[in-house]
Amino acid sequence: MSVAAYLEKNKDRFLQELFNLLRIPSVSADPKFKGDVVAAANFVKNSLEKAGADRVEICETPGFPIVYGEKIIDPKLPTVLVYGHYDVQPADPYELWDSPPFEPVLKKTAIHPEGAIFARGAADDKGQFYMHIKAFEAMMATGDLPCNVKFMIEGEEEIGSDNLDKFVLANKERLKADVILISDTHMIGMDNPSITVGLRGMAYMEVEVTGSNRDLHSGTYGGAVANPINVLCQLIASLKDENEYITIPGFYEKVQELSAAQRQRLNEAPFSLEDYKSKLDIKEVQGEKGYSTIERIGIRPTLDVNGIWGGYTGEGAKTVLPSKAFAKISMRLVPDQDWHEITTLFENHFKAIAPASVTVKVKVHHGGAPAVVSDSSLGYQAAEAAMEETFGKRPIPTREGGSIPIVALFQKELGSDPILFGFGLDTDALHSPNEHYGVKNYLIGIETIASFFRHFSTLQGK
Repeated sequence: MSVAAYLEKNKDRFLQELFNLLRIPSVSADPKFKGDVVAAANFVKNSLEKAGADRVEICETPGFPIVYGEKIIDPKLPTVLVYGHYDVQPADPYELWDSPPFEPVLKKTAIHPEGAIFARGAADDKGQFYMHIKAFEAMMATGDLPCNVKFMIEGEEEIGSDNLDKFVLANKERLKADVILISDTHMIGMDNPSITVGLRGMAYMEVEVTGSNRDLHSGTYGGAVANPINVLCQLIASLKDENEYITIPGFYEKVQELSAAQRQRLNEAPFSLEDYKSKLDIKEVQGEKGYSTIERIGIRPTLDVNGIWGGYTGEGAKTVLPSKAFAKISMRLVPDQDWHEITTLFENHFKAIAPASVTVKVKVHHGGAPAVVSDSSLGYQAAEAAMEETFGKRPIPTREGGSIPIVALFQKELGSDPILFGFGLDTDALHSPNEHYGVKNYLIGIETIASFFRHFSTLQGK
C-alpha cells in the first residue's frame, strides 16, 4: 500500500485523533491549565509510540515537558528532526467564538469549501505538528520510511520557549540531524504554495505606570494629580511619529536593509491589497511610510500595544482616578536586531520620557532572535520538490511576520537551517477567536511531508 492510499484509508481516524488533541486546553500562559498542558504532552507521547517511534519519553524541564521520540532505521542514513509545540494561546475572549474553543467542529467556509476545523490550536500548532506524526505513521505502516527521524515537541512556545535552549544545549548530540522540519507557519494560499525563508524576532514586555499611592476620587483630585492611564496613553503615542517610524533612539541602528532587487523580488509574490483589506474588513492599511504591506510584514520592525488596562472597567460608572495603569507591548524585530539590546533601549527610553508625576516599571516577559534560512540547501530543495509534487505548482519563498525564536537557536546550536514547512493560511485566525485549519490543508500536509522524506533521502544520496 502506498502512503497516499494509507492516508485515504485512514483520513477519518487522523481527523478524529486531531480532534481529541484539540479538546485538551493546553494553555501554557495560564496556571489553571497546568494539568491540561501535561495531559497534552502525554497525548503526544502516546501518539508517537502508536505511530512506531522508539525511545519516546517525557523530558521534564523547570516548566512544561518536552516530548522526545525517534526512529533510527540505519545510522548511515540521513536524519530528519521534527519540531513542534503542543501548547496553545489563551482562548479569551470566549464570547467571540462561534463555537466553544476546545470543542472542535467542522464547518465549510468560502476559503475552505471542503471544511475547516474550528478550535484553539487547530492551526497553531497542533494541527500542523500532528501532520508529522501521521506522515511518520503512514511511512512506517507502508514500509516507506527512507530516513531516520527524531521528534522534539515542546509545551512552552507560546510563552517564549524559556527552557528549550537549555534542553537543546544539553542534548546536542541526541538532536543531531541533517535537516530540521518545522510546520508552524503559513502559505500564501492553496493555489500559491510557499515556503517561509524569513521570520521576525520578538521583544515582549509589560509596563506599569504609577501615580498616587491609591485610587482617588476623580472630582476631588482630577486635574491636580497625574492620571496614570492618561500618562500611559501619551507615552505610548509618542513611541511612533506620523510616518509610523519608531522613535526609540537607536532602534533602527542594526536593522538589515534589503537591496532594491531583493525588495522587488519580495513584492513579486501574489498579493491583492483589496482582498487583504476585504478579509480583515478594514478600509485602509497603515504602516511605516515608504514600504509596501508585504515589506511591512516581512522585513520591517514593529511596535504594538497588545493590551492596556487600569482603573474601573466593570459595569456602570465609578469616577475613579486610578493609582496604576498597565500595558503589554511587543516589538517584532528583523535581522540584525538583538532582542536583549532592543529591550534595554525600550526600557531606558520609556523611563526617560515619563514625567516626574509618575513612576514607571518595565517587566520583560520574553524575546527571540529573527532568522533567515537558506533557499538553496538540500532541505529546501526537497521541500520545494515535495510541494510541487502534491500541489502541482512550485512554491514561492516568502518572509513571514511572525516569530519562532527557536529557529535562530537551532541554526546556532545544531548547525542546520530549519525548513519552515507550514500549511496554514493567514486567514486561519491564529491567536484570535474562531481559529481554524482547513481539512484539505491538514491532509495534503501529511502527504507532502511524506514526499519530503523521499525527496530528501534521494538528494542526500547523490
